[in-house]
Formats: sequence, C-alpha cells, structure tokens
Amino acid sequence: MNAPANTSPATLDAVVIGAGFAGLYALHRLREMGLNVHGFEAGTGVAGTWYWNRYPGARTDSASDVYQYWFSDELLKDWNWSERFPAQEETERYLNFVADRLNLRPMISFSQRVTAAKWDAASNVWVVTTDKGESVRCRYLLSCLGPLTEPKVPPFKGHENFKGQFIHTSRWPKGGMDLRGKRVGVIGTGATGVQVIQTIASQVGELFVFQRTPTYAIAMRNPKLTDADRAATRARHKETGEAVKHSLAGFAFNMQTTPWADTTKEQRRKIFEDLYADGSLIMWGGNFGEVLVDPVANEELSEFMREKMRSRLTKPGAADKLIPKYGFGTRRPPLDIGYLEAFNRENVHIVDLLESPIERVTETGIKTGNAEYPLDVIILATGFDAATGAITAIDIRGRDGVAIKDLWDRDITTAMGLQKHGFPNFFTSAAPLAPAAAFCNLPTCLQQQVEWITDCIGYVEKNGKDKVVEATQAFEDNWVKHHDEVTNATLIAKVDSWWTGANIAGKPRRVLSYVHVGNYRQACEDVARKGYEGFEIR
Repeated sequence: MNAPANTSPATLDAVVIGAGFAGLYALHRLREMGLNVHGFEAGTGVAGTWYWNRYPGARTDSASDVYQYWFSDELLKDWNWSERFPAQEETERYLNFVADRLNLRPMISFSQRVTAAKWDAASNVWVVTTDKGESVRCRYLLSCLGPLTEPKVPPFKGHENFKGQFIHTSRWPKGGMDLRGKRVGVIGTGATGVQVIQTIASQVGELFVFQRTPTYAIAMRNPKLTDADRAATRARHKETGEAVKHSLAGFAFNMQTTPWADTTKEQRRKIFEDLYADGSLIMWGGNFGEVLVDPVANEELSEFMREKMRSRLTKPGAADKLIPKYGFGTRRPPLDIGYLEAFNRENVHIVDLLESPIERVTETGIKTGNAEYPLDVIILATGFDAATGAITAIDIRGRDGVAIKDLWDRDITTAMGLQKHGFPNFFTSAAPLAPAAAFCNLPTCLQQQVEWITDCIGYVEKNGKDKVVEATQAFEDNWVKHHDEVTNATLIAKVDSWWTGANIAGKPRRVLSYVHVGNYRQACEDVARKGYEGFEIR
C-alpha cells in the first residue's frame, strides 16, 4: 500500500505500533505478504530507541557487524558503518536509510501515539485509537515498542519546583543542551548513566553523580573501521548471521566450550584477560557458562573485574564507592569509554544514596539526608519500566474487556513473549519471557520474532476460517514454567535489578527475559513446524 504519509486507512489487515528495528521489519514483511498494513509512531521520525535516546554519549554496545538487518544483501552492500560501536546519530541514520530504501515511510503515521486498542469479538478485529483521535480497525495488532521505552521517573518530591532543567535521558531534545560550565547532577549509574557521565565530565563545571548501586565497567575498544574492515564484515556476513542465531545472547560469539572444572585458575585468568582485551560484551556473553549459575565461579570472575576497575581509579576513596560487591553479570554490565577515569577528575563527585537517600528536589538542586547540592541541570538516568511498561502504557483490552495491565500487575506471563492468552491476534516483540526483553543483541532477537510472527500470520491467513490465532492457557502456563526453571537456575534471579523488575515499585518479580537466544529460537521453530502447536487457530 502507498497511503500518503501520516494518514492511514480506516480498515486494515494489520497495525504495527513503533518504527524501530522491529516495526520497520514488520511493515516490510507484512507488505511483502500482500497485506494491507500501517504503522503508528509517536515520534516525528523512524529509529525507535535511536530516535528517542539522544543524550550525550549514546551509542550501541553491540558491534556494528551484528547490529543490523540480515535479510537484505542490498542493505548490507550499500551501508558503511564508521566504527565498531556506532553512536546514536549513526544508528539513527542507518534506520532512516533502511526506511527510505524499502519505501516504508509512506506506511507510517508519525507524531501519533497509540493510546488504546480493544478486541471486538463480534467482528474478530482490533479497534485501535491514537492521541490524535484517529481510529482504525485491523485483524492483527503488532506491538513493536522495544523493551526499554517507557521511562522510569521516580517520584522525587518537589521536582516540579526546580528552577533549572530537569530531564530524563530518553527525552533529550533534538537540538541538544549546552552543559558547559554548569553544575549538573546525574541520577543513576546504569548503562545510560555511564555513557552520560563519561561524556559530560570534561564539559561541565561541577558534576554530582547520585548513585544507589555501583556498576561493573568493561572498557570498550571502539576502533574506526576501514574499507578493509567493512569488506571483511561483508565476506563473513552469512557466517556471522548463522552464529548469532545459536548463541547465548544473539552475538557472533558464544560461551566457552571447555567446562570450568576442566581448567586451572591460571588458564581461566588467561581467558579472562583475552575476553577483557576484546573490549566488548564477550566478557559477559562469551565467558564460562558456569559464572551465571555457580557462586564460586562467579566470584572468581567478579574479583577479576574488580581488580581491573581498581587499576583505573586514582582518586582516594573512589574505589570504595564505585566497585560493586554483587556478582558480575547478574546485573546488566555496560561498556565504557573513560567512565571510571571521570571520577578521578576534581570536578566530579560521587554521592552515595545508600548512605543518604534523596529527600527532595528543591528550587535550586537536590537535598539528601545530610547535604544539599546546588544544581543548574538534573539528568535522570533512572532507566525504564522494562519489557512491560511500553505495552501497559497503552490501554490494551482483550477478550471480555480485560486489560493486559491488570493481568501483568498481578503476574507477568506470556506465551514465549509472542502472545498473551486472552488477546487474540495480538503479537508482541521484546515482551517478557523472551530473550529480546533484556538478554539479547536486539536486532538478532527482534528480527527472529518478527519473522515468526509474520510467518504465523501467513499460516493463519491460509488455514484459519475466521483468521484468528490465540495462545492457549495451557501452552502459556507451560512456557512460564519452563522459563522459570531456566532463569531461576541462574544467579540473575537472586539479584534485584531491572532484569527482575525490581526497579519498579510493586512490579511482580520474575526474570523478565529468557536466557539463551539459540534455545529460544529452537523452541519457536518447533512450535511453528508443528502447525503452531499451542496456539489455537480458528
């Protein structure tokens, strides 16, 4: 279909919410199937995460050779990444390049946020409405919103009275912000906080970092790419594309094949050194599998990482504040470019919120239990309501008017992160209980999920009398049981983090993401091969 930009027909085969990696690919796949499909995007342009997250220092921590689409040799041939880990601007340009090359932009209504979707059982369609008052009906509804979309803005008392600039990193203005010489407070030291802090430390007058939980920092190695590098990437493209499908976390590397018990401490040290020197997430996703399940193995790796961090900190007392005591890899480990070194600067100060929590935001800054910090700018690097938040921000009501938010407020369950029982013809990517919720190089997992979803829709179109598909309650229950058996065997399940939903007050506790991309893919393929067993088609 070639509808004018920012308009949509009133009756559709499918609606896609979101225009990032998953949304663009879903639009392309469904159109290729001959379906009448349209997308809605709250932003003014495509790129999803890379449209919204423009904060200083934003970049991928997946290498560019795997942070891309696999389905098109033409896209591969005509796009040249400039560095190993691309910055926000470059990734946004890439997704705009894809949207233009595939002529997807006319299929998307921009600056329209989907606010509600209700299942009409009498007609077997979804009724979708937007904040502009538009309403469309469609058979299939696809959520392609991303796992980290809905910002977490803690209820800091008095923030509305702050006279300076108060901003969440995911809502950074397109034109940027001039922070030169200003007194800046950054709240949060997760992956986003790391990138912001290391980038602005040399620009601002004074930087106060409000930290509750320290983070492990893996020093990133980010060389500029040459024509020879890009040629080598293209030459191994098919091999790389196969490797990511069967790995732990959707990268071109996998866990060590030699068991921990069959190596000496000296041999393991050599492996740790080699992985660390690579300057990538191979330190987490390419290590020994035992470090994710065995406390003794994890502690040996954790102490190695602490040693590396200590060697980078020279300011007295900094190591005591910045080096974690919990196990490496049980929380999301970020890559950094000078994050720890930023705290060696005289103008950078660490505020330990475990010692003295934030009491309130004042007109002129932040007050903790034992001090007040005058600030011109407050930056919230406080993360997101992961995996569920973007979906529950929409009033999605399935059969009998049941809201998905009400169900997930009680217990977070899905059928493979692809559907939820009680919500016919509603498909999700990057939803809970699938690797894309947290433990995956997202382009790998999102493409796999979009392919499964669109293949399922194609099957239903051919075989369903009413063209309706819904995960059965029994299948969903079995998947939840399997998911919990897999994830609860890991150390991740024992640590409070956004990976377990612990960053959101009242959120039901469960490891949000399935652990192992290759095994998940195989499970999805098995279901499809058996005629979508576990999904009722009528």
